[in-house]
Amino acid sequence: MATVEKTEFRLENLTCASCAMKFENNVNNLPSIKSAQVNFGASKLSFTGNATIEDIEAAGAFDGIKVIPLSNYKKNETKIPFFKRKENIVSLFSLVFLIAGLIVSFRYTESHPVVIALFAIAIVVGGAGIFKTGLRNLVHFDFDMKTLMTIAIIGAAIIGEWREAAVVVFLFAVSEALEAYSMNKARQSISQLMDIAPPSAIVKRGEKLIELQTEDIVVGDVLIVKPGQKIAMDGTVVAGASTVNQAAITGESVPVYKTSGENVFAGTLNEEGALEVTVTKLVGDTTIAKIIHLVEDAQAEKAPSQKFVDQFAKYYTPAIIVIALLVAILPPLFGGDWSAWIYQGLAVLVVGCPCALVVSTPVAIVTAIGNAARQGVLIKGGIYLEETGRLDAIAFDKTGTLTKGYPEVTDFIGCDDIKKSELLSAIAAVESMSQHPLAKAVVDFAEKNGARKVEVTNFQSVTGKGAYAEIAGIRTAIGSISWAQEQVALPEEYLQQAASLQRQGKSVMAIVTDAKFSGLLAVADPVRKESQRVLENLKKIGIKHTVMLTGDHQATAEAIAGDLTITDVRAGLMPEEKLTAIRSLSDKYGRVAMIGDGVNDAPALAAASVGIAMGGAGTDAALETADIALMADDLEKLPYTIKLSRKTLRIIKENIMFALGLKIVALLLIIPGWLTLWIAIFADMGATLLVVLNSLRLLRVHK
Repeated sequence: MATVEKTEFRLENLTCASCAMKFENNVNNLPSIKSAQVNFGASKLSFTGNATIEDIEAAGAFDGIKVIPLSNYKKNETKIPFFKRKENIVSLFSLVFLIAGLIVSFRYTESHPVVIALFAIAIVVGGAGIFKTGLRNLVHFDFDMKTLMTIAIIGAAIIGEWREAAVVVFLFAVSEALEAYSMNKARQSISQLMDIAPPSAIVKRGEKLIELQTEDIVVGDVLIVKPGQKIAMDGTVVAGASTVNQAAITGESVPVYKTSGENVFAGTLNEEGALEVTVTKLVGDTTIAKIIHLVEDAQAEKAPSQKFVDQFAKYYTPAIIVIALLVAILPPLFGGDWSAWIYQGLAVLVVGCPCALVVSTPVAIVTAIGNAARQGVLIKGGIYLEETGRLDAIAFDKTGTLTKGYPEVTDFIGCDDIKKSELLSAIAAVESMSQHPLAKAVVDFAEKNGARKVEVTNFQSVTGKGAYAEIAGIRTAIGSISWAQEQVALPEEYLQQAASLQRQGKSVMAIVTDAKFSGLLAVADPVRKESQRVLENLKKIGIKHTVMLTGDHQATAEAIAGDLTITDVRAGLMPEEKLTAIRSLSDKYGRVAMIGDGVNDAPALAAASVGIAMGGAGTDAALETADIALMADDLEKLPYTIKLSRKTLRIIKENIMFALGLKIVALLLIIPGWLTLWIAIFADMGATLLVVLNSLRLLRVHK
């Protein structure tokens, strides 16, 4: 079966990071392949060129890698229980023969044919896969960890160390089994995302209700979603009302009330009422599908530390082979015992296996990005994860980031002799007829405060000034202070109150009823209640500088910055001026993040070390333009993201120290002649397990 250009496949049996590197090299060496990339974290291969599945599987035959087309993946995927996995069965049988050999060796000597036979069976059972790959690599002078293990085990058997060779094989088999288990655990973040959206849904076509696979549902179909069911596709509610748990997509813990006209996402849970949802996106274009795609791409993109480790590993393995040869040959030339020093050289080969080093970075990156995705934070690559951990300054857009992004009534001041409830009902009735951007804020405020509906006649909007209408024969007007002053004289105390509100960055309107001044109404884009807390948390975790960049006028920006204790305010900025501001901040502070809405702030987001978009779940633009998207429009996810990134950086450094440190300590045991194959394999297996378990600590980082 020939593949086409830009093809992606799922991979099975991809057990280790070094195997992934080798497989990628093998695929790249196929004559029909232009370029290939193996995503170890997502177990995925992508390439441009033409090749058959047989050719690709031949390139991965050394590790038994199987290739599955993306479209068939879910159907072919089978979850194998822990005790039925091949690597675990092999480890168990190897242990049985090893224990039998040890028991028999207590009765006979270790050189007895029965003892040797039992140890040899343990070696063959546990090491058949290792030897097959190692010998093939040896013929081609391709030195990976299985090649090193093969030489060490065969060498140990030749010099009569059958017991130690058997122990080494068993421990290495256990190490591979545990590494495979740990990587599967780290990969669960993606597999859980893939299982979020249901594979089928009930669709209403005409008068019929039919169950269809999501692949067969088209834009415009109407889904019937019962209480307790998951929504299968992105769409718009056309009938019904219900609370929907969106935690799987946005990380929000509180369900969101949805009614007619509101958008819903595939994979979210309908909790209470029945909904009818018109499908707006095909299954491959839904928000959850994009998230999965972006998370997998993010795990494929190598972080700077991973690139360093990959480069280091290229020189590390040949260096270990040279050291092992020198240890085995030089001391005997100066009178040392050949058998003892060959044994030491073989132990160097075992302790020098690069497995822990190679896996030190990718397992941490995979775990961190997967954890972030489950918390509603989409990080689009290891490089952005690392850069976020090194941030020194953060620039905030004001509208929709530090503020809610829509106007609300903040102050309602009525004259003493006026009944507030009646005045509120009157101005709500006038504004309900208006198309002005602030009108909805007035109506919403009135409804929340018990305003009753009254009949409106002779409504008139006055452009740039306000609006008026007659209510029960009385003329009621609401508009700017200057327009009100054209109609009536405003008392001095109210003019002072209006000026004070305006200094706070609020838009102030005056109310005039029956040619009498009746009150003031102030509207503003209110600060998010969590903004101050977020800024305090950022300071606590080491962010040195925060700055507000906004296109709003200076007075409004400074009023809001004063509430939030932001000292650096740059107002009245056009998009290109925000870009210039980011560059100047980068020159002064080093790494700078920009957080905005992902559309208006695109130039600044692109110029920043890390661009962070608010509310990625609702906008495709935010998913596409930003390096990180906060899916739930939740600013409190920002300190969590920085904390996760910094912990990831710390764990990567710890992993590299563990991987190299344990090996250096073991190699130093050569000097007094204490290094044994047992110690060597424990050092290698211990380093690998420490690295993997240390990385899995990232699963415990929460908001």
